[in-house]
Amino acid sequence: MSACAPTRATDPTRTERMHQPHSPPPAPHRRFRVAGADVSASIAVFLIALPLSLGIALATGAPLQAGLVAAAVGGLVAGLLGGCPLQVSGPAAGLTVVTADLIHRYGWRTTCAITVLAGLAQLGLGCLRVARTALAVSPAIVHGMLAGIGVTIAVAQLHIVLGGTPQSSVLDNLRALPAQLANLHPASVTVSAMTLTLLLLWPRIPGRAGRLLRKVPAALVAVAGATAAASLAGLSLPMVDLPSWSSHALAGLPDGPVLGLTAAVLTTTLVCSVQSLLGAVATDKMAAARPGLTARVGRSDLDRELLGQGAANIVSGALGGLPVAGVAVRSSANVNAGAVSRNSTMLHGVLVVVAALLMVPILELIPLASLAALVMAVGIQMVSLHHIRTVTRHREVLVYAVTTLGVVFLGVLEGVTLGVAVAVAVAMNRLAHTRITHDEKEGVHHVHVRGQLTFIAVPRLSRALHLVPQGAHAVVELDGSFMDHAAYESLQDWQKTHTAQGGSVDLTGRRAGVSTAEPAAPADGHTDSTTGAGAGGSGAGKGVSVAGAGGSGARADVAKGEPTASVGCRCRPWTPWRNHQCERPHSAPPAGHPGAPSGPGGTGGTGGTGASDGASTGHGTGTGRGASGHQLARGISAFQRNTAPLVRGELARLAREGQRPSQLFLTCADSRLVTSMITSSGPGDLFVVRNVGNLVPLPGEESGDDSVAAAIEYAVDVLQVRSITVCGHSGCGAMQALLNSEPGGARTPLKRWLRHGLPSLERMADDGRPWARLAGRAPADAVEQLCLTNVVQQLEHLHTHESVARALRKGTLELHGMYFHVGEAQAYLLAQADEEQVFGHVGTADLTP
Repeated sequence: MSACAPTRATDPTRTERMHQPHSPPPAPHRRFRVAGADVSASIAVFLIALPLSLGIALATGAPLQAGLVAAAVGGLVAGLLGGCPLQVSGPAAGLTVVTADLIHRYGWRTTCAITVLAGLAQLGLGCLRVARTALAVSPAIVHGMLAGIGVTIAVAQLHIVLGGTPQSSVLDNLRALPAQLANLHPASVTVSAMTLTLLLLWPRIPGRAGRLLRKVPAALVAVAGATAAASLAGLSLPMVDLPSWSSHALAGLPDGPVLGLTAAVLTTTLVCSVQSLLGAVATDKMAAARPGLTARVGRSDLDRELLGQGAANIVSGALGGLPVAGVAVRSSANVNAGAVSRNSTMLHGVLVVVAALLMVPILELIPLASLAALVMAVGIQMVSLHHIRTVTRHREVLVYAVTTLGVVFLGVLEGVTLGVAVAVAVAMNRLAHTRITHDEKEGVHHVHVRGQLTFIAVPRLSRALHLVPQGAHAVVELDGSFMDHAAYESLQDWQKTHTAQGGSVDLTGRRAGVSTAEPAAPADGHTDSTTGAGAGGSGAGKGVSVAGAGGSGARADVAKGEPTASVGCRCRPWTPWRNHQCERPHSAPPAGHPGAPSGPGGTGGTGGTGASDGASTGHGTGTGRGASGHQLARGISAFQRNTAPLVRGELARLAREGQRPSQLFLTCADSRLVTSMITSSGPGDLFVVRNVGNLVPLPGEESGDDSVAAAIEYAVDVLQVRSITVCGHSGCGAMQALLNSEPGGARTPLKRWLRHGLPSLERMADDGRPWARLAGRAPADAVEQLCLTNVVQQLEHLHTHESVARALRKGTLELHGMYFHVGEAQAYLLAQADEEQVFGHVGTADLTP
């Protein structure tokens, strides 16, 4: 059976179906077509954008038409020219405070001129290609800025909700709030309460009816419901007033002090650019979650996005519109509604134009209190508890708080400036603040350095090191990620002196991968070296060893001049778990055995070397002082010291609440697949099932496997996971064993298990079925072809399990196929509902707020 596989891999009729990486792309169709998914997505975005655009215009104090102009221009101009095809631009809540302040200071026409100048500045920044540089701003500053803007919006709109008029600043609004509460306007409060109630409850309608109703945006339902109730009840309320377009005010020449106008342009440019670029990155991340979409639309070109936003601001300002920026709410709705190109964004702009021209009588029925309640809810949502928890976990809550308070009480530009200053001060304090301690345990002197080791800490480091007596054994723990040259030389000089006096040194911690001793050549010709390795690494030297976190260094208590074993490893591990080995003295597994070298994935298994008073080798990850059990203890100790304090709170919560994973992740037992790493998941996120070959046996008494079936049933019926992912990988030893298997022979446990992979082998040899492949290139060999085919086949096996089939019928479960190329550290996702069975390349996506 396996003889058919190589023939299949070299079949010329198959390779013709695949697009070669270096061939020119096929010529596009000349006829312009709009996908149905783009049409439906544009309608969904339009229904969200319409009430929000009016509400933001109301919150800024601008003419209400200005919000519609900005929404239309954002959709048409930024949608056409921008570098993020699926991002929807328009008037953004993050610009409300800035625009309101500009209108209060300079008037509406000058504010429009400032918008035009800000657009020109964005064009200049885009031409200079500095978009990526703008993302270097600390997330704590960005989140703090948005939170401060949200607080300002919410406090101002609360006055309209209560039936009053907002003041020009947050302090004035807070001072006027008691008087406003004493003079409530019942009709305004009633309409606002109805708007907020619908906005809160609409997304939470349960059952199948709720899934259907939730397709209508909650913002539209809230405003439409409150408008209908106000009209039917005959309430006397201020309504939307849209003057004739013939009287709409356009941009005028800037009028005001030069410094003030310059600061206004810089502030508008900063907020528009940062919000748009972060929105583009967030949109990329959402698009990557939809299999195949990233390959179709591509990743965002941030410099082009900056150019598109600049052009949109120029046009919007010139036409009397609000400043334009990428809007996260609308972009999220666009992606979730199924948009597949920039046509959805542009169609939404067309719909806004149609509404602005033909729906004026309907729009003028909307109570201002309803729009104010909607914008107030948006402002409250900008103060994200998730962001607060994140900055607290990263010890940046001070930066967040200062930025937020600065924006609220001083202004956006002033608040951001304060936030940057505090962030720099915090970074310098962390760089300079280093704790160095010395203690003695059982004759071993421990010097613990916690923090970054710079020249500022050299005097304290020197004092601590000189507390170690001559000839004693010392352990220096470097718990930091940075060591400058001055600290390096100080530590190196002391180490040379101490070892020359008969002492020995172990260096452990995050910086342990850097050797701090020069090689010496003894008289007998042996090289005496000081080497370092990470977790599971190796070390050998004259009284000196270096080990990474969780590892142990090899100590050779040898008198000066005596020969020692030499290991030439100069590895520099970059994370504590890395198990890199320069030498693999143990023999590799036999060919065809899981873990044997095969395919582009490299070699399986891990090994280690150790040296102590002479050279010795051992299979596994243990190093130094002989036993692998000691290595395990060191690793556990490193976890308790470094990691446990960081995760203890989250694990305590999971212990109280129980596990609630969102996904069953079924993958191979190969040691190179670290599921939490390649999925960026943490405790409680994934319910993981691992076996040789990521196989899903068919149910049944003869062919089934209760362990896998039980895990599937428990995950679907008890844990109620929302998705199941089958993940294969390159260089899979199980697939190699399938290809090399011969009929007959002893029925070992491994062979009995691999019989569940025979359907995958048969599928690959079947010319009547489509050929699973990677987007952009052919499989490297028959092993990789079988690895891809196996993922598709095991997904079919999942459908035969009753619990999975039942959940799929109910629409509560999704199935995903994934392929991880070990050698490239690259993940591929199987496109859903794709008869061609193409695994699409998953691109990188930055962290976003």
